[in-house]
Amino acid sequence: MMTKSVRNKDVTIVQHAYRWVLRGVLICYRFFMLLVKIIPKRKHKENSQINILVTGTFYSDHWLITHLRPMANAKNCQKLTMVATSTVPAMNKVSAAYAPRWLQQATGKVGSRLLYFCWLAIKERPDVLVGFHLLLNGLFVALLAKLMGAKSVYICGGGPREVAGGGIATENRIFSRIGQADYFIEAQLLKAVNEMDLVVSMGTSAIKYFKNKSVNTEFEIVPGGFDDEVFTPNVERKKEYDLILIGRLSEVKRVDRLLHAIKLAKEKLPKLNAVIVGDGPDKKDLEELAMQLGIADDIDFVGLQNNVHVWLQKSRCFVLTSDSEGLSQALIQAMMTGLPAITSDVGDLSDLIKKGYNGYLVSELNPEKFSTIFIQLFKDMSLLEELSNNALNSTKPFSIIQVQGHWQSIFDKFLNSRVI
Repeated sequence: MMTKSVRNKDVTIVQHAYRWVLRGVLICYRFFMLLVKIIPKRKHKENSQINILVTGTFYSDHWLITHLRPMANAKNCQKLTMVATSTVPAMNKVSAAYAPRWLQQATGKVGSRLLYFCWLAIKERPDVLVGFHLLLNGLFVALLAKLMGAKSVYICGGGPREVAGGGIATENRIFSRIGQADYFIEAQLLKAVNEMDLVVSMGTSAIKYFKNKSVNTEFEIVPGGFDDEVFTPNVERKKEYDLILIGRLSEVKRVDRLLHAIKLAKEKLPKLNAVIVGDGPDKKDLEELAMQLGIADDIDFVGLQNNVHVWLQKSRCFVLTSDSEGLSQALIQAMMTGLPAITSDVGDLSDLIKKGYNGYLVSELNPEKFSTIFIQLFKDMSLLEELSNNALNSTKPFSIIQVQGHWQSIFDKFLNSRVI
């Protein structure tokens, strides 16, 4: 029987070979990028509106609507086409495009989506190409835009971890397998980012990272746009939960940390409970952990929900115990609904949360620290009410109208920078 050390050695060898293959692919990518930059481009017709082609992976309808609706509703956007594998919800001026079934069977969901995106880009010659996340969508966008003379937009939803260390900390099935941080791969990814006409970030951390790495393209902070008629407090709805966490149930979210914190806090707050909205690979393990901790009756795992605002209105406080975050959409939605937030002090969360004003940031990421704040907050209902009011007042810039106007100004710059 193969020993553990031998198995580990074999894994290391495979990862080492994998890194070298990936390095080679990125060198070829860089060569093609340099090549397409010198190919003469056909000028786009002069007009006052633009057509946009977008691709990316999304895990919920609401996430996609939050980003696409304000982009498509900008007055200078004529049409937006989303190339996807999951069903795209109906939105004004948004068309869905899906790879043919035969192509999906031949190349898989992701491969077929990217190939179909390339085909549509070449066939329809949109004015702007948009990729959610760099790996692999943004890489395709950067290359295709240079080939066609279009504008490229990379929406960096995952923050610096999309590039840092070669993408090892992402959930991307290719780059997360490199085994260890690879700074050659990181350097090639940074060069690709530098080819973008615009990098859109959810918060400040990604922009700081890219600028520190000498990326000198244009940057904008454009979070999702949220309907403030939907995400609003509802005093008539009964509060059923003390805590609510919304997100994909994967390792980076560290929902296990939340469960342990609740277990500790229940020594002082025996009625403390929580609802966890979302699905993901760790859901079953987390449900089993709640059973083991003896708190299963106090934790509701409700899976993916399209009426997130209702669950927020039924809750008192939003919580995130993640190891990494951008500027969480769920956080913005929660605060618009009048919920204070208790979150890890990571990523861009400090862009919105002001400690002791509209929530708390936890620097020491352990259950003890979170449980201490849970106890502090729920032992003082006047404090909870004060933080709730402040949370609501902190979210004015995130309404869909405000974000729609931001995209309109971005597209105006594109229209004015060259003949489209």
